[in-house]
Amino acid sequence: MNMKKIVFTEIGKAELWDADVSAPGAGEVLVEMAYTAISAGTERACLMRLPNTGNPPNGPYKPMILGYSGSGIVKAIGEGITSVSVGDRVSTIWGIHAQYNTVPERNVIRIKDDSLDLKHASFAFIGTFPAAGIRKTRLEFGESAMIFGIGILGAFAVQLCRLAGAFPVIAADLSAERRKLALDLGADYAFDPAADGFIDSVMEVTEGIGARVIIEVTGQSAALEQALSCVAPLGRISLLGCTRISNTPIDFYQLVHRPGITIIGAHTNARPKLESYPHYWTERDDCIAILNFMQHGRLDMYKLISEVHSPEEALEVYRRLAVNKDFPVGVVFDWKRL
Repeated sequence: MNMKKIVFTEIGKAELWDADVSAPGAGEVLVEMAYTAISAGTERACLMRLPNTGNPPNGPYKPMILGYSGSGIVKAIGEGITSVSVGDRVSTIWGIHAQYNTVPERNVIRIKDDSLDLKHASFAFIGTFPAAGIRKTRLEFGESAMIFGIGILGAFAVQLCRLAGAFPVIAADLSAERRKLALDLGADYAFDPAADGFIDSVMEVTEGIGARVIIEVTGQSAALEQALSCVAPLGRISLLGCTRISNTPIDFYQLVHRPGITIIGAHTNARPKLESYPHYWTERDDCIAILNFMQHGRLDMYKLISEVHSPEEALEVYRRLAVNKDFPVGVVFDWKRL
């Protein structure tokens, strides 16, 4: 059986390739994909061969296949599978942008509620990234929280901080459209970090203290410097965004050491693999939590999803992503359109 998959073939270019479908082996599940969600920050970095993406800075571009968050229907199962059956609706973890995904059983989660839109469920694994970053800060209800960067991860972070009981929830983004999205998703305030008086505005709404918890999503060293100026003494900053280029010097004595700031590495791989414990959950357990929030209406996915495309439009979608840093927040491929 043949299928289609999206491949990054050179800097700034994606193509739709033919491929063979792998039959599931023991402990594996074959999923016919309904949707795969774009994680714009990571995918743009890989598409443009930025640092820390796995593609060497020199030499020929190594073709890459991304698309780690998706949803679909179980098509076949291998020996020993117990958690899903053929025909089940599932969310996938660490899949690819392809018509079919063959993944280990631990990387599929059965969707219990038939009313949950598979389009929404395709973003569940993406939602676990900010979930892990927030957990690591040990955010307590009543504490102020601030999110730098309202892309898809930041949009989830706004809602999750509100669910965790943060007050106020403050968003920061250069884009007026994304600041409005943050407010629509439940942020109490949304500020432009390039505006005069930005730090004063943060201090005003936090009663002169600064944000107790900051989720830094942009991966920009300039944003981290601003975050360090906005954080409360003894506050915590979770580095959720992957740093590609660092070109802003930071006075760590004045901004970190002296005020006692905790900086937390929140890469999604820096989490337990087999069993969750307080503040450190496995990606599977976090994915189940995100799906539960979606199923019970605690995450507003309707405001997050901006565009739905056929995979046949991948060349144009990724051309836009390559040149547009304000790419829409929630973009998904509909594999049923092939």
